Amino acid sequence: EPAPLRLADGLSHCSGRVEVFHGQRWGTVCDDAWDLAEAEVVCRQLGCGNALSATHAASFGQGSGPIWLDDLKCTGTEGSLSQCRAAPWGRHN
Repeated sequence: EPAPLRLADGLSHCSGRVEVFHGQRWGTVCDDAWDLAEAEVVCRQLGCGNALSATHAASFGQGSGPIWLDDLKCTGTEGSLSQCRAAPWGRHN
C-alpha cells in the first residue's frame, strides 16, 4: 500500500511541501535531487493532474518531523512515491 502523502503550506491542495506518513507520523522528503519526475508522481498520487513545476531549497518551508525520504529517484511513471528508489526510510545525508 502506498504511503499517504500531503502537500503543506501551498496555495492549494495541489501545491506545497511534500509530506509523507510513515511509522504513525508525518515527515518530510529531502529535495536534494528533486525534479519534475518526482513531482509528477506526487501529483498523480494526489489526483492533481500533471506537475507544472518542481521547486527546490525548501520553497514552502522546511517543515517539522523526521526526513523520511532522501535520495529519491523516480522515473515519473510510478503510481506512488513509495514505488520510487530512495534511501531506506528515515536515513538521510
